[in-house]
Amino acid sequence: MDGRGRLAQSLTGIAPLAFWRERGRMRSALRASAPARALVGAGRGRAPSALRRTLQRWASWLFDLRLPAGVGLTACGAFLLATLTYGLVICDRAAVMVAAFRDARDAAANAAGFRIAAVALAGGRHVSREEIIAGAGVTGSTSLLFLDVEDARERLKTNPWIGDATLLKLYPDRLQIDIKEREPFALWQQNGRVSVVADDGTVLEPYVDPRLTHLPLVVGVGAARRAKDFLALLDRYPALREEVRASVLIGERRWNLRLRNGLDIRLPETGVAEALARLAALDKDKKLLSRDIVWIDLRLPDRVTVELSEGAAAQRAESLKDKKPAKKGGAA
Repeated sequence: MDGRGRLAQSLTGIAPLAFWRERGRMRSALRASAPARALVGAGRGRAPSALRRTLQRWASWLFDLRLPAGVGLTACGAFLLATLTYGLVICDRAAVMVAAFRDARDAAANAAGFRIAAVALAGGRHVSREEIIAGAGVTGSTSLLFLDVEDARERLKTNPWIGDATLLKLYPDRLQIDIKEREPFALWQQNGRVSVVADDGTVLEPYVDPRLTHLPLVVGVGAARRAKDFLALLDRYPALREEVRASVLIGERRWNLRLRNGLDIRLPETGVAEALARLAALDKDKKLLSRDIVWIDLRLPDRVTVELSEGAAAQRAESLKDKKPAKKGGAA
C-alpha cells in the first residue's frame, strides 16, 4: 500500500490492450466533464451535488449538440420578420404598406396596357358622373386588371341614391358602370327638418331641392317608412289628395290630414280606406271640406264629428236663438 492507504499496483502487470482502453475511457470522461468543471469551479475536490450533476448533464448536451446547416439563419430571419410585423402593427403602418403595395401593383399593370382609359356610365340622373366614378374607387392610377368589381359595387351602394349597381370589365382598358337609382317619393318632416325620401323610407337628401318641392309631405316619426301604403290609399281620391297639404302620423299608429285651408281630418287607426271613402262622399254631397269648420273626426265608424270655427259657432248659436218659440202671454 502507498502512504494514503491505497493499493500500489505496478502498471507492468496490466495487459497492453487493456491499458490503452482504460486510457481512452479516462480521456473521454475528462473531455465530457470539462464544461461542467468550469461551471462548478472551486468544488472540484468535493462530491457534486444534484444541481451540479444536472448542470453537468445539460452542459455536456449543449456542447455535443449538432444542428442542421441553415437553422440559425432561418431562426434569425423569422425573428426579424416577427419584429417587423409587430412594429408595423404598433405604428399603424400596415395600411400604408398595403396601399403602397397596391399602387406598385397597379403601376405594373398599367405599364402592361391595363390602365382604365374610358368609363361608360348608364342609369344616373340624380348622381353625377364624378360621384359615381369616385364612389366606385376608380382613380387615374387604378388598373382594370386588379379592380375588384364586387367591392366597387358595394361602395357605390353606400350612396343612398343608388339602389343597385353593375360593373363590367371590357379588356384591356374600358369599364362599364350601370346603376339603378332610387326615385324621390316624398318629403319627410321630423323635428323641424325636411328631407327627401324614397318609397322604402331611405333618406336620399337631408335637404329639399327646389325641383322636388311638389312631392307630398309626410310628418312624424316613422312616417317615411309608412308613407307608401298610406299615399296609395289617398291616391284613390284625387280631389281629396289635391287638397292635402300634409299627412301627419300620430304616435306611429294613425294618420291625420292637414288640408290647404287649415282643416284637420282625424282618421282612425284601422279601416282607413272606409273612412276616406266616407269623407269623399260627404264632400261630394254636402261640400263638407269647404265648410267653416276646424276639424273632422272620422275615428268612430258610426258617426262623423265636426267642430265649427268660432265665427261659425257664434252664427249657429244666433240662428238657433232666433228659432226659439215665443213664451205665452207675451212680454212681461
